[in-house]
Amino acid sequence: MRRVRYESTGGPLFLEEAPVPEPGPGELLVRCEAVGVTLPVVRKVTESAEPVPLGGEIAGEVVASRGDRHRPGDRVTGLCFGHAYADFALLHESMASPVPAGASAVDAVALVRSGLVALGALEAARPEPGETALITAAASGVGHLAVQLARARGGAARVVGAVSDPAKADFVRALGADDTVLYGQESWGEPADYALDAVGGELLGPALAALAPGGRLVAYSSGGGTVRAYDLLVGAKTVTGFQMARIARERPELYERWRAELWRMFTEGALRPVVHGEFALEDAAGAHGVIEARGNLGKVVLHP
Repeated sequence: MRRVRYESTGGPLFLEEAPVPEPGPGELLVRCEAVGVTLPVVRKVTESAEPVPLGGEIAGEVVASRGDRHRPGDRVTGLCFGHAYADFALLHESMASPVPAGASAVDAVALVRSGLVALGALEAARPEPGETALITAAASGVGHLAVQLARARGGAARVVGAVSDPAKADFVRALGADDTVLYGQESWGEPADYALDAVGGELLGPALAALAPGGRLVAYSSGGGTVRAYDLLVGAKTVTGFQMARIARERPELYERWRAELWRMFTEGALRPVVHGEFALEDAAGAHGVIEARGNLGKVVLHP
């Protein structure tokens, strides 16, 4: 089979021939039809001290199973922690969910994992109907779903999307945002009741400053960053860290309920995942380039 890997930090991505892996206990062997590309994986290529497998969301057909719930021929999607950029990948059954009839593999990788993160971050913010929501990285794979969920699930009266480029504003507004702001703006306008931050780093400060007194910031970025205690105290604000892996590991029943809710909203037309581009496996570097340049409007997907 074909597989994408790299040999050194920041090194080029290349295709290699590799044996088809054998599933271990509780694992599924999936013929990949679509693979979601994420910023954390792109960062691993440029920042990890040693090369790591390129993981990600996968969707496709089960061809071998050592699990209890799925059999060959089933169509599933889930997060692969091993080599996902490949013709075949191993998926632990606890991370797998069925792809409904009528939904494509591309729909699945654009909706499920990114949607779970967006929905989980929204839940962590404890939204109340009628509030103002601020979503950073609002045009990203997760952010564009968070914009929609803030309204449809959180009952927000006003949704503001923060973006890195004014060229993304029309896209974010088309998703239902009432307004957009740029990262470098001195003021982000009317204060928000809560913010979902997917960027971190130097943007934590402006996101916190954009909150009304008592506002809540949910940080779910792999970008790090520092918040001053004084900035929390002066406005009685809070910061909550959200990690999807913890929910999947410690609260599988909630994880499954959220997955079912996302598919329901998708089927009913209340949630619309957008795919920026579909890249061939041999052009994985091009897919990473779009993410690195922060040029994507929605999800970036590989087609093995």
